[in-house]
Amino acid sequence: MADVMEYKCPACGGAMEFDSASQKLKCPYCDTEIGIEEYQSSSGEQEGTEEASWEAVGDGRWQEGETDGMRVYVCESCGGEIIAEETTGATACPYCGNKVVMKGQFSGDLRPDYIIPFKLDKKAAKAAYQKHLTGKTFMPGIFREENHIDEIKGVYIPFWLFDADVYANIRYKAERVKVWEKGDTEYTEHEIFDVFRSGKIAFQHIPTDGSRKMDDTLMESIEPYDFKDAVPFQPAYLAGYLADRYDVNMEERFSRATERMKKSAEDVFRDTVQGYSSVTTESSQIRMENSRYLYALYPVWLLSTTWRGDNYLFAMNGQTGKMVGDLPFESGAFWKYVLTRGVIIGAVIYALMWIIALI
Repeated sequence: MADVMEYKCPACGGAMEFDSASQKLKCPYCDTEIGIEEYQSSSGEQEGTEEASWEAVGDGRWQEGETDGMRVYVCESCGGEIIAEETTGATACPYCGNKVVMKGQFSGDLRPDYIIPFKLDKKAAKAAYQKHLTGKTFMPGIFREENHIDEIKGVYIPFWLFDADVYANIRYKAERVKVWEKGDTEYTEHEIFDVFRSGKIAFQHIPTDGSRKMDDTLMESIEPYDFKDAVPFQPAYLAGYLADRYDVNMEERFSRATERMKKSAEDVFRDTVQGYSSVTTESSQIRMENSRYLYALYPVWLLSTTWRGDNYLFAMNGQTGKMVGDLPFESGAFWKYVLTRGVIIGAVIYALMWIIALI
């Protein structure tokens, strides 16, 4: 069975958790706080020096195939077995509740380079969720009252971060149209231009999530993250939260990062072509140099709710508080809005025509 790590309180022996407010390890039992480096120094922890210790799960307790995609760990506090997915890096013991970090999941080539610690706590996530429900015109009004949060969890999501210098040579066909009248004749003048743009844009820390369980669109929607808060990875930051290691390798995500950087570069250069009636891209040549990558863990609060048999998932950036998620759509409210607006606009047009007629 795989090993686990617990961060014992030096005062009472309870399992400490990482506190997003103080950015220290904090004991939920006696409120003792201690800095991560201070804890490691006092406990003599030498993170990263141990090799992962994996053993086959068997001896009659599990049938063949039952542990596929799973790992079994032993809680050091109560001795209970913790069953988790093979990508789980941090979780809680289902028997005693102690927060544990799985050794080996972040060692060797799996070890993250950086981590952005949680800056916002569960209370902030709940508040952001309630704010997210406010002012949604086409959401059923009863949804706010009837839906309830089934689960809320702080998870460190694995991300591949990409740096690159992007060189672009783009050619546009632009048109400027001028219309004027002279006497009873209307004239239209079309001017056609060849427009060129060329230059370099440096991209840093473009994130692509490395977890197959996470929806890419959802993870990209809660961006951006500010890398200035990133610190070298230490497993103590995981205490009290869930964490996954990547199960999508760098090569798979590099194509997505390349696509994002190329699209961003084309958008930036396109925005510099101003003053024309229309602009069409004729050709675009993009090349990348000095490509680099990092492996990091980013903080995400995940909230799941149920309403009338349907599940809704929400995600909040654990650093900035940006919240996204799907909401139920009430078609009746939509058509009521459209009809009401139509009636108002029609009344205004009718009034204007009546005034003009009187004049």
